[in-house]
Amino acid sequence: MRLRSFQLSDAHDVSEIWKLNTSAEPEAETLQVLAQQLARDRDLVLVAEVDNRVVGAIVGVQDGTSGFFYCLAVHPSYQRRGIGRSLIRALEERLRKKGVKRLWITVDPGTEKLLPFYQHLGYKNTCSSMMEKDLFEERIEWRKQA
Repeated sequence: MRLRSFQLSDAHDVSEIWKLNTSAEPEAETLQVLAQQLARDRDLVLVAEVDNRVVGAIVGVQDGTSGFFYCLAVHPSYQRRGIGRSLIRALEERLRKKGVKRLWITVDPGTEKLLPFYQHLGYKNTCSSMMEKDLFEERIEWRKQA
């Protein structure tokens, strides 16, 4: 297995892996996060290759001394071979070199199945839920009612 920074030629393969691991809505958000991060720092977007085939990817983001990672996905045929762990460890090291002191993961309904895996790697659950409100959509509804 080889880990390396993402290249534009990887876009199709990475998108296909995400489609195999998540639903359409999170996948669209993932592509947006990917595009934004590539514009900022492509060193934090990694892929894993086996026999010159992209089989996994992860997207990291840095905000000062905090880091975040999204979109960890490994092709189903290559799961349980240490690829996800290797991607996380490589990203952790890149973030550490950039001055990151704490790394956060957002776990949503599509990635809850990864909680035991993250805990095995030393991550701790810091909250039991996350809530959000789309103010733009609420404003549209409010106008319709007025």
